[in-house]
Amino acid sequence: QVQLVESGGGLVQPGGSLRLSCAASGLSFSMYAMSWYRQAPGKERELVAGISSGGGSTNYADSMKGRFTISRDNAKNTVYLQMNSLKPEDTAVYYCNAKRGSFIDFWGKGILVTVSS
Repeated sequence: QVQLVESGGGLVQPGGSLRLSCAASGLSFSMYAMSWYRQAPGKERELVAGISSGGGSTNYADSMKGRFTISRDNAKNTVYLQMNSLKPEDTAVYYCNAKRGSFIDFWGKGILVTVSS
């Protein structure tokens, strides 16, 4: 069974950093594009960052550019999200997503990131 398990969330002060990890199992990891999404209370789920299956292409939401970095280690079946200069508005549940083609999607359960002093 496909599993995506996020880790590394928690409480961090504004301006701080956090590194999220998503460990995948049950799929051919290198064949999937990976993404991080987030959903804050009262808001729609939004794309944070994405990375191609081979890691050669990335994309970010405008508010995350320059602060967040997505990367992947296909040998470890893991995708990362390095989050720097965190702001209170970054507080959200962060979800890991694996996508292959237009119809195959898998989601992690999500992990809470709280940015507060």
